[in-house]
Amino acid sequence: MKRKSFFFAINIFLLISCSTITPVKYTYWKPKKMDDGLVTGSLSEVNLDEVILGRAVDRIRKGKYGEIHSMLIYKDGMLVFEEYFPGHKYKWDGPGFHGSWVNWDIHHRHNVHSVGKSITAACIGIAVDLGFIKSVKQSIFDYLPKYQQLNTAGKEQITIEHLLTMSSGLKWEEWDTTYSNQNNDLIALWVHCEDPVKCILEVPLVSEPGKSFTYSGGNMIVLGEILKNASGMDIETFSWQYLFEPLGIEKPPWEWINETGVIYAGGSQKLTPREMLKFGVMYLNQGVWNGKQIVSENWVEKSVHPYSGPGNTWFNHFLRPIPPGCYAWGHRGYSYSWWTHDFSHADRDFPAFWCGGWGGQKIIVLPEQNTVVVFTGANYTIADPTINILLKNVFPAFE
Repeated sequence: MKRKSFFFAINIFLLISCSTITPVKYTYWKPKKMDDGLVTGSLSEVNLDEVILGRAVDRIRKGKYGEIHSMLIYKDGMLVFEEYFPGHKYKWDGPGFHGSWVNWDIHHRHNVHSVGKSITAACIGIAVDLGFIKSVKQSIFDYLPKYQQLNTAGKEQITIEHLLTMSSGLKWEEWDTTYSNQNNDLIALWVHCEDPVKCILEVPLVSEPGKSFTYSGGNMIVLGEILKNASGMDIETFSWQYLFEPLGIEKPPWEWINETGVIYAGGSQKLTPREMLKFGVMYLNQGVWNGKQIVSENWVEKSVHPYSGPGNTWFNHFLRPIPPGCYAWGHRGYSYSWWTHDFSHADRDFPAFWCGGWGGQKIIVLPEQNTVVVFTGANYTIADPTINILLKNVFPAFE
């Protein structure tokens, strides 16, 4: 009886002790040096506040920002911050678009969703640099011989630049419903179309090309077809030869639209956060990676400043939110498939351009701070929280 009482007392003690244990606080570690072309350093070397960034990690671990899977910061030529968090893989027909649970780490590739639009744009820029495409001012039908019957009713005015800046004027409803709805114009390409390019181009013009912004994955798919016809290579092959291999990135597969022979050039590649970072660093460095010019400086410049269209500034208006909605990114501009905005914090300016993907995938370039920030996540059904991390933890860490 005494023995039972002893063990009972021990159990009570352990329960009380465990209930008073405080969560383990964040401990910063310098990112691991790997053979991937990235130099690593410490936060102290670039004067970033470890305590403030640690608060972000603590909040992410507690689920205060939904599902954040990674957060990386590159500054002054070094990767100085790199953290990974567990969460769900993306699954289109899963609950909340969530699939299996993963302990995300440095090696896992993540679906980048619409970050891939900026990858497609980079490939178009390279094709212009190499002479495969003469000019972005050309009609799209100069490179679409199979679809000349649709080159009517004002569509002959659509240029490659209009596709890059989401200003083609073609009717498209992607933000008006969720991506789980088969009537969403993007999802319908997999469900209702035998020829996706034809389905995109045969819709009517609802505005003059260059005069109105409509977010359209369809525009990017047509760009992929233009690149194929101009270079003789599909965009998966082209991107590997001229973009990913020079960046030292293992070849990522692109998504094909069923058996149509058309590649979804609007995104959904799978990259590690470090691979995403390298793409962003190339843009930070005016198109240069490890001393090699991969994308021209002129093309990068087109990605920094919002496209305003001829004689107007409508791209700086308050754009509609991506479902389910996030207005926190403010009055956004759109360039050659990069978003733009001038942030400010504590009387300090943070002009930025970034590529973003559904669920919280971000490559954010801050030229004045010589910095790139990368996020991945699975916040598919809540407002994107990465802006709050930027405003509350990343920008203050520069002080």
